[in-house]
Amino acid sequence: MRTTLQMWLLLRRRDAGRSDPQRLTGVLAVVAFAVTTAVALLVLGGFQAFAERAASAPADDYDAGFYVLLAGTASGLLLIPLATLGGAASRLAVARRDERLAALRLAGGTTSQVSTLALLDSTAQAALGAVIGAVAYFGLIPLVLPVTFQRQPFSYAELVLPWWALPAAVLAVVLVALVSAAASLRRVAITPLGVAARTTPPGLHWTRVLPALLVGGAFVVLWNTGQAPVIVLILLLLGGLAVVNMVGPWLMGVVGRVAVKRAKDATQLIAARRLLDAPKTAWRSVGGVALATFVASMTAAAAMFAGMEGADTMMADIGTGGQLTLVIAAVVAATSTGVMQAGRIIDQRAEYRALHLAGTDVALMDRARLREVAVPLVAAVLLATAAASVFLVPALGFALFTNPAAVGSYLVSVVGACLLVLAGSWASKGVVRTVLA
Repeated sequence: MRTTLQMWLLLRRRDAGRSDPQRLTGVLAVVAFAVTTAVALLVLGGFQAFAERAASAPADDYDAGFYVLLAGTASGLLLIPLATLGGAASRLAVARRDERLAALRLAGGTTSQVSTLALLDSTAQAALGAVIGAVAYFGLIPLVLPVTFQRQPFSYAELVLPWWALPAAVLAVVLVALVSAAASLRRVAITPLGVAARTTPPGLHWTRVLPALLVGGAFVVLWNTGQAPVIVLILLLLGGLAVVNMVGPWLMGVVGRVAVKRAKDATQLIAARRLLDAPKTAWRSVGGVALATFVASMTAAAAMFAGMEGADTMMADIGTGGQLTLVIAAVVAATSTGVMQAGRIIDQRAEYRALHLAGTDVALMDRARLREVAVPLVAAVLLATAAASVFLVPALGFALFTNPAAVGSYLVSVVGACLLVLAGSWASKGVVRTVLA
């Protein structure tokens, strides 16, 4: 263990060199962990506020309990992409070191030594990012205070979690990082030669679609028969979003194969090949916008009812909550895209340098990278829209698609989320110059 720690400290000093992209990778991972922690704490603080209001409400105020149920649903929707972002940050920390760890494995390092080195890196970065995020959480609270629910705005005290929630959140982020790092490390520990040779992983199987069909079918049947309480339908709704994350990577692989066959110039071919080579990474880059689209569909339905004559306060609050959830989801999606794109550039730095030395213009590489995000982005929006329709059409019929308020709310929300994601991709273009330099 002592030798492993000495080796880790030696590699840490090597990473501190300005010419080593590993330093930039560490910064990106810390930023992702910080955003994950800060937003997760803010979401949980909002849930706590509704729970406290319900606890102090009169016994005959049944709406207060329903607000807690809705807040729990929104929290569950947001925690899924936050966990994905945290896992992606951990995989980013490990994956960028695949070649070095594989080389150590081939040089005689044991599996336990290689595993410990990677886990120490992930733990250090996750802990640092989580602590920064816990501090940033207090700075995010004032941004939410003007939002009004139940005819009164939030107070600062309502959104501040108990003291023990902060170390618990830091511990949870570190545990997510360790689990994700351990899962990502298996291919280095078991097949170091394959990692060093950059072998292509097997494709994803179409059976990933089956859970989505089962969840959607169960919701339709239970809704039409009226045999399930609201909580069961909400759980199915959350389950539907979870299985979208299973279908997404497979869909990215299908889109990549089609894009490769239809590529007409260098920009399209480069983007399509990158998408086909790493469909899971492509989905993680745009998976957040799938959630944003899903939430936008629900918010559009609320906007349709809120615009009707005699709409009550709860319906207006549902629309407000949907918009707030959508904004948070879009910010998380943009952060995830920026981090993942920067990590991909670092991981493919040898390819970027080879293309540059071969005479490829940097602007062309930027266009290919933007297309690498734009194509999966369109696919993610269509997939999430289809998934949301499975839940909305049985409940509301096709009137949702002909209502101007609902369609307008949906389009504005989705376009705004997509622009944020594309901005996150654009922000990573400076990493290309760093790699080429």
